[in-house]
Amino acid sequence: MRLPAFVFALTLPAMLATPAHADLDRAIANHVLPGTAAFASAAGSLAMEAQGDCRAGPALRGAYDTAFDAWLGISHLRFGPLEVDGRVNAIAFWPDKKGFTPRILSGLIADEDPIVDAPEEFHELSVAARGFFALDMLLFDEQFAGYDSDSYSCRLVQAISTDLARMGNEIDAEWRDEAAPLLLSAGEAGNTTYLSRDEAVRVLYTALLTGLEFDADQRLGLPLGTFERPRPERAEARRSGRSLRNVEVSLRALEQLARTLMAPDGMPVTEAAFADALSHVAGLDDPVFAGVEDPSGRLKVEILLQRIQLVRRAVEGEIGAHFGLTAGFNSADGD
Repeated sequence: MRLPAFVFALTLPAMLATPAHADLDRAIANHVLPGTAAFASAAGSLAMEAQGDCRAGPALRGAYDTAFDAWLGISHLRFGPLEVDGRVNAIAFWPDKKGFTPRILSGLIADEDPIVDAPEEFHELSVAARGFFALDMLLFDEQFAGYDSDSYSCRLVQAISTDLARMGNEIDAEWRDEAAPLLLSAGEAGNTTYLSRDEAVRVLYTALLTGLEFDADQRLGLPLGTFERPRPERAEARRSGRSLRNVEVSLRALEQLARTLMAPDGMPVTEAAFADALSHVAGLDDPVFAGVEDPSGRLKVEILLQRIQLVRRAVEGEIGAHFGLTAGFNSADGD
């Protein structure tokens, strides 16, 4: 298989690049805060649509997709406000390898648990019954969809959507009031969380690398399974047909983070790697990775996975080396 031209640039002596400082201010102002605001707004719109019509019609489907896209714009920021109260898993409990979500949802519906009418208590539910993947199942799975507007399932969809909106508002507020000022004041007297500006930059750099790893190892690796046992049923958000879309939206968000972090310095190798990966996404006519069971379809997904791995190498060789950064611990490391 012929490798793209940018791969050879990864062997260039990146460590000899002119010393520079990552643009932490720009990354927060142009990537993080607009992202949290977009998620809060989209989650709020989803909750409003669900109150009007809780079934999977065009309006609710559009609001669901917009909110999910907005989540993918910040889902790699697995620290600070997204860690509080286990919000990452409460918003997106996936992968669910043991099938907790359908079991818990079935139990709630069978018992008609009154917690759906107590928004102040709904957060106490298992994360498997909350967030986008609970909605993915209720709205698009044959076992759960098709309910009436006066049913318990309808109220459950409304409760999950309201819970998402609450978390979106809290995340946005906490980033603006606490997390962003803490990062921007790294190294200053009294800041015991980030003892230096490099430490603050490393948190975002780690989020960038971990996001790329999640795209490759989870979003693509899980449905690929092994050659002898592909697992297309494990594709993320397959019920709503979003599996490939999630990879694309995530890659674009990660590219934006890389670009804002590098500014005003260029990142030609990383840009070429992202462009190559995204071109493979555009050419892959397999929205839920069903083709992994066919050798030719599987090869296309494997090539995309390899291209995303090359993006990570480009980031490490160009951005990491340029700024003298190595990845730190990320909450996703132990998943």
